[in-house]
Amino acid sequence: MATNVKRKKKAEVMPDDGNMTLTGHLKELRNRLIVCAVVFVAAVVVTLAYADRLIDLLTAMGQGFYTFVSIAPQEKLMQYFRVSLLAALVVTVPVALYQIYAFAKPGLKKSETFFLKLVILLGLALFVVGVLFAYKLMMPFMLQFLSTGIEGADYIQTTTSIESYVSLCLTMFIIFGCVFEMPLVTIILSKMGIANPQIMKKARGVAIVLIFFVAAVVTPPDIVSQCMVAIPMVLLYFISIFLSGIFYKPRSEDGDDEEDEENED
Repeated sequence: MATNVKRKKKAEVMPDDGNMTLTGHLKELRNRLIVCAVVFVAAVVVTLAYADRLIDLLTAMGQGFYTFVSIAPQEKLMQYFRVSLLAALVVTVPVALYQIYAFAKPGLKKSETFFLKLVILLGLALFVVGVLFAYKLMMPFMLQFLSTGIEGADYIQTTTSIESYVSLCLTMFIIFGCVFEMPLVTIILSKMGIANPQIMKKARGVAIVLIFFVAAVVTPPDIVSQCMVAIPMVLLYFISIFLSGIFYKPRSEDGDDEEDEENED
């Protein structure tokens, strides 16, 4: 009797042709979501114990320029929870990406599996590089300029609430992390036949102007900080052109390949 029940359960998950059923996919997806949730909860508990050190890392960029205050009674505590949740999310993202890869891998070809690995690893690496660039170079200079860059009115003390400061830091980290994803976006669009390296070369003049315009919007109103943002973005654009030349595949070639595969089958 027990053997029949086991066979029925296996039949629900895996039919005779070896392909997983919809029920099996849903169960696997549920299990992977549970893994991500458990990792996130565990990471929140751990990072709460180190929340003060995380806050110290953020305020280290502005120490000497600002005096940090907590205006509302709950403000300081809420920033501890906020930073802990964000740190837990950072820990969970690689696990979630691996779960996505493991879930999609059985249905992918060898070339598609390699490309998905490349996208995941390169995406994580570029985002980390962008955040480190903001933390080590951009943010300290920006904070110093915002506090001391304007002459006069020396009697005005540079005091900021911890909530406003943490919001600024996290916003800039997200902006720079996303900006450094430019090469990855180019690779994906090139693989889809959308980003043409020849068009990108011809449009580089317009792109550079747009990059400096965006840099002027997201930075303080001075040429130095603008260049600190724009120059890495221009370099990333030229790297994107190079990567587009490697991964670019016209749509017509994709269609011909699919037709050839169908004919071979």
